[in-house]
Amino acid sequence: MTRYFKMEVPGASDVMIIYGNSHPELANLIASRLGVKPGGCTVSHKTNRETVVEIGDSVRGKDIYIIQTGAKDVNNNIMELLIMAYACKTSSAKNIVGVIPYLPYSKQCKMRKRGCIVTKLLAKMMCNSGLTHIITMDLHQKEIQGFFDCPVDNLRASPFLLQYIQESIPDYRNAVIVARNPGSANKATSYAERLRLGIAVIHGEQKESESDMVDGRYSPPPSSLASRIMGVEVGLPQHPAKEKPPINVVGDISGRIAIMVDDMIDDVQSFVTAAEVLKERGAYKIYVMATHGLLSSDAPRLIEDSPIDEVVVTNTIPHELQKLQCHKIKTVDISVLLAEAIRRIHNKESMSYLFKNVTLED
Repeated sequence: MTRYFKMEVPGASDVMIIYGNSHPELANLIASRLGVKPGGCTVSHKTNRETVVEIGDSVRGKDIYIIQTGAKDVNNNIMELLIMAYACKTSSAKNIVGVIPYLPYSKQCKMRKRGCIVTKLLAKMMCNSGLTHIITMDLHQKEIQGFFDCPVDNLRASPFLLQYIQESIPDYRNAVIVARNPGSANKATSYAERLRLGIAVIHGEQKESESDMVDGRYSPPPSSLASRIMGVEVGLPQHPAKEKPPINVVGDISGRIAIMVDDMIDDVQSFVTAAEVLKERGAYKIYVMATHGLLSSDAPRLIEDSPIDEVVVTNTIPHELQKLQCHKIKTVDISVLLAEAIRRIHNKESMSYLFKNVTLED
């Protein structure tokens, strides 16, 4: 049973919480904890899929908090957020804060081949729409904060997941924190140090490298004539082709509980493969901890048929349908953290308490 408690928000009449269609349950939880009634905002779609926003209450001179996350219908969610922010901006709102627990497109934060850095584009659109502050949680890369031209508070869900491990996993002292790949070793190390546990790393789960022939980047080596004209040396050293090494587990997990940690779980096939390897190495229970449970496509079925015993995610993204398909998915409520962040920002209090003991690895 979920227990609610209300926080005192002085000047609550100057606060308005509105939300789109991405996660109404989370928005209502946050509003209940703050003791604030959500504002009258209607977000609908026309028959041609255009987004229409109607704000029924006055926002002039108020602090507006728009709660919108990157759920399954991500592109519509983004447009809803932008239109709501712009509607508040053009209606003379004092401050417009975007509460975006899961920032969509956060994986596309690096330049890849002939693509672009989509997260930078999204950040520009959000700031131009009128958002003056962003509250988010566990960005895929912390450096994404630099894309925004407004303050960004990147909250951490790890205290809630650590509490779940301590309270809901029997004999967690016999556990090992597992990094699914070397890239997540820092996060696993952070969990291990806080729980005073050991760490193991799975190595060999690299993606297949794409051939340059696929995107038209293949070109013949410079000819001898071109070398003489352009002054280019023939015989430039080439990068050796990457080969996928055999998968291996660095660390002792025999007879132990294996707890894999990551920032998000979307395509679960890599988690299932890692769980099978851990089971072969002697792990007798396998847990997966992640902040954002996207759980796309047939993820619930794959989890149900896998050696994974439990997948624990927070409610930054709605996943009630996935839970109906898979009994192994558990949810941790993080609305109290978002509510406290909103309260502190509105009261002009320091946010440092919410980042106590947070290190660069977290």
